[in-house]
Amino acid sequence: MKRYFYIGIAVIMVLALCMVGYGAWLNYSDENQISRRMDNRILQLSAAKVAYRDIHPSVELPAVRFSSESMTDAVALTDGRIIAWNVEKNKQVHKGDILLSMANEQIPLKIQQANSAVSRAEALLAQAYSAYQRQGRLIAKNATSQEKYEEAQSQYLAAKEALQEAESQRNQFYVQEGWLNVKAPVDGELLLIYHQAGAYVQAGTPLALVGNFDRLSFSVNLSDSEIHHLDIGDSAYLKFPAHWSMSKAYDTDYGPGNKGGDSEIICVLKGIVPPLSEPAKIRRTEWTVDNRIRLLEPLTYTGVTMYTGRAHHCLTVPLEAMVDLSHDKVYVVDEDGIAHFRTVKCGSDDGRYIEVLDGLSEGDIVLVGSFEGITDGTRVDINLQGGE
Repeated sequence: MKRYFYIGIAVIMVLALCMVGYGAWLNYSDENQISRRMDNRILQLSAAKVAYRDIHPSVELPAVRFSSESMTDAVALTDGRIIAWNVEKNKQVHKGDILLSMANEQIPLKIQQANSAVSRAEALLAQAYSAYQRQGRLIAKNATSQEKYEEAQSQYLAAKEALQEAESQRNQFYVQEGWLNVKAPVDGELLLIYHQAGAYVQAGTPLALVGNFDRLSFSVNLSDSEIHHLDIGDSAYLKFPAHWSMSKAYDTDYGPGNKGGDSEIICVLKGIVPPLSEPAKIRRTEWTVDNRIRLLEPLTYTGVTMYTGRAHHCLTVPLEAMVDLSHDKVYVVDEDGIAHFRTVKCGSDDGRYIEVLDGLSEGDIVLVGSFEGITDGTRVDINLQGGE
């Protein structure tokens, strides 16, 4: 009896081992089959050739601060009360134009006193000169002493100096009288009036802001790869967002040719620091802006796009070929249809194509669009863009 029992247990164990082995074989077979299918799969993807193209490189500027070289305050040079403004706000003025007139009751009185002092000094000088001349004639005849002659000479010279001092003092008061007419410091527009007629102001008080916004300037830091193709004097265009508000801080008038938020402003490259002849990763660029349409004011604007006016002929790939936001990795397809991950160095772009500085050659084929499921070594079936 025990014999049949042990035989049954042995049979059950053999059957169990067979089932476990069969299951392991099925699992291994399925994994190998899946692996072979993955190795043999061919993905249908878009691709493009690396080629030389003309692009107009653009740069997104998060914030641009414009400034005016001809913008300054008209300042009171003496104390006084504003009588009247001669120029209205937003009117054009030239350097030296009288903006406003002031009054100071003390200055005419001081001028009158200075005139009296000058008259007295002139009378004393005349007397001293007459005495000096008389002593000169007498000493020529040996009718007076050398001491009296020198004394008359000293009195004459002192009287002459006293007259010059009195005239200088009077001239200072005349200058102060002229300061009562406050003049425009530069050519431009009367942008802001700080004090109205009737206000009493002290010397050094700003009275009005005068500025010329026909020419503005700004500076921006750019990477060497973004500006290596630029030269001093090159022109570029500034494009402002369509939603940009056209409100103005200084309430200046708009110029002819203004299209509002759709206007493109011309800027000219005036300087690069350090110059392109010196190695640097980041350079400060200085630009001037033709603002005769009066779209801009010396303020900070956001969301500005700058693109060059002169086309740049360079080796390029579509921006869609860039795998990541750093723009330094692509998938290159070899002659066997295998995709290979490659690190590249890129420069500026125009929003569609990006310049290739290193890592690719003309005629290379790169994948574009979606890279989902792509790894190094994946076999692909490509469809070249544009029938290239």
